[in-house]
Formats: sequence, structure tokens, C-alpha cells
Amino acid sequence: MPLPPDERLEDAARRYGSMRSFAAEYLRERIISGVLLPGESLQIDEIAQRLKVSATPVREALQSLRVEGFVDGVRGQGFRVHPITAADIEDVFLVHANVAGELAARAARSISDEQLRVLEALHYELLAAAVRGDVEALEARNNEFHHLLNHIVDAPRLRWLVALFSKYVPRNFYAQIEGWPEATRADHTQIIDAIKARDAEAARHAASEHIIHSGELLAAHFRSATAAASVSDASGSAASAQARTDA
Repeated sequence: MPLPPDERLEDAARRYGSMRSFAAEYLRERIISGVLLPGESLQIDEIAQRLKVSATPVREALQSLRVEGFVDGVRGQGFRVHPITAADIEDVFLVHANVAGELAARAARSISDEQLRVLEALHYELLAAAVRGDVEALEARNNEFHHLLNHIVDAPRLRWLVALFSKYVPRNFYAQIEGWPEATRADHTQIIDAIKARDAEAARHAASEHIIHSGELLAAHFRSATAAASVSDASGSAASAQARTDA
């Protein structure tokens, strides 16, 4: 499990609200992206050392992830990654798509001229970031675009659901997923065109398809990552067995 960049550690508490939230996000992202495999043991002291935090926020983070279904508590053995499949990811994004579509449809009916101006500006900044290959800016503008789109209308329960679904979105990995930057440019263009036309049903369809498409890309990445890790583990086991035989 690789260390996050040093600068992320320095302001983690500010950006994530607490070190517990930071540790939970760090582990959650690595589970969803396939870096941490189903059944893999998670040692509190090791994680704390890697993140340069005390054991307490890591333990609290793992308890939160257990409630969310990302890890299992094993008596006397700590925690292990709960089995998650690519189909699970696609199912979550399918439900997410329905909620996102509803929010986009309502936004198309209610958006003000000023909100539309800001949304368009974010869209064009996202396109520019994609063209110049600025991954950090691309992810930031994407998050801001969806945040604004989801807050145009007063629908706190729908936004609460989106927040739950977003736990399956590994923000700091997303721009590295093959095909996602290109899909984001195309999908967001359809969303913004529908919003500008005040076409609620077109906005619903565009936003829903965007989320489903994103889920498919993430699921494909997850399948590839877990398959590669399984092959690596099998090769390592075979090499170890051969070494023992040779000895």
C-alpha cells in the first residue's frame, strides 16, 4: 500500500475534517480501486505508520469502514478487506444514476442564469484541464461541477444518498482510470447542453448515462487490478514453492 504524497498528509485534517476521515478515505479508495484485495489483512499499526498518524484514528476508520461494508472485523486477527466484486460496483452506480438523473432534471427546470454561467465555466475549465493533461485540476473541476449541479435545487435527502454512493468513487484515482477523462469530456458536454436547453428529460438521461458509464469504467478497472494482483500472488507462491523445492 503506497504512501500518499507528503503534502496531503500535512493538511489532511483540514481537508477531510479529521485524521479518522482521512484514514478511512485512504483505505476506502484503495479497496475500491483494487489495490487492497478481498480478504487482505489490515494491520492497524502498519497503516498508522504508513500514514504517519497514531493508531487511534486508524482503528476508528476501520470501524467506520466495517459499518459501511468495506472491511470485516475478525476476532483476534483485526480487520480484513470485505469481498467486493465489480458487479457490486456497477450495482451501486446504477442506483446512483437514478438519483443523479433526478437532480439533473430538477436543475434543468430551476437553474438561474448565474448558476448556469458558473456551471458552464467549470465545464470549460474541466475541458481545458483534460486537454493539457492536468489530472489534479481535472478531478477538482469535476468534483466542483457535480457539487454545484447537485445543489441547484433544495433536495437534501437526494444529496444524502449521493454522499453515500460517493463512497464508491475513488476521487484520487479516478483520473487515472483508462477512458475516464475522455468519457468525462463527452458526458459533461451532453449534460451542460441539456441544462442550457432547460430540457429536464435530456438532462436526466445525460446525467444518468454519465454515472452508469463511470461505474462501468471503474468496474473494468477493478476487474483488471484484482486479476493482475491474483496472477502476481500466484506467481509469487509458485516461485516460493520452487525455491523451497530447490533448497
